Amino acid sequence: MTATDRALELTRAAAAAADDKLAQDLVAFDVSDQLAITDVFLLASGSSPRQVSAIQDAIEEALLELGAKPVRREGEREGQWVLLDFADIVVHVQHSEMRAYYALERLWSDCPTISLG
Repeated sequence: MTATDRALELTRAAAAAADDKLAQDLVAFDVSDQLAITDVFLLASGSSPRQVSAIQDAIEEALLELGAKPVRREGEREGQWVLLDFADIVVHVQHSEMRAYYALERLWSDCPTISLG
């Protein structure tokens, strides 16, 4: 099983929005074979809590234009690690220090990556 076309559309839109806010180290994993709850994990980093928040806002605005609203949102007050669950995709926006510490890429490295270009 692979990520749905809708999940890929949302992933690329979210990545473009994050890139517009100068997010770093964007990577997307197709986790559809591993998890039943979502198709894609998108990871992005920001260098400050303010940038993490700006990336979050940009992603939510971009996906809202495509008719997607987050079903769950966590961590937005701290500005260190924001999780946005859009059902088809889950977006992790992390402060770069948190990203290095938790290294989610290691956990999902056996899953295929998705081209964001």
